[in-house]
Amino acid sequence: MEKDDLAGMMRALGHPVRLEILAILAKSANNCCCNDVTDCLSLAQSTVSQHLKVLLDAGVIEREAKGTRNNYRVRTDRLTAFNSAFSGYVHDLDAQTSSCDRTLEAAG
Repeated sequence: MEKDDLAGMMRALGHPVRLEILAILAKSANNCCCNDVTDCLSLAQSTVSQHLKVLLDAGVIEREAKGTRNNYRVRTDRLTAFNSAFSGYVHDLDAQTSSCDRTLEAAG
């Protein structure tokens, strides 16, 4: 996963309401429309729609038209890739920090 893609997903996942929406979608066997999600939250439908759009644009969820409704589901493949990329990024940061600490200790 490219750094821009990783950062975009981090931005999309960086809001508590969007994390709650993901949990709602996951609990409902990934087959919810906006109204189903709105019924679980104390937010206006327009607010939920905007959060769904952010998640959709980041590739975290996908949409399927069912008649006059859009059903949403979590893209577990993308979340798995995100998890792997983020874990690798954190691991690399930890390695760089350890290396920097050793360099500073040697210089001090």
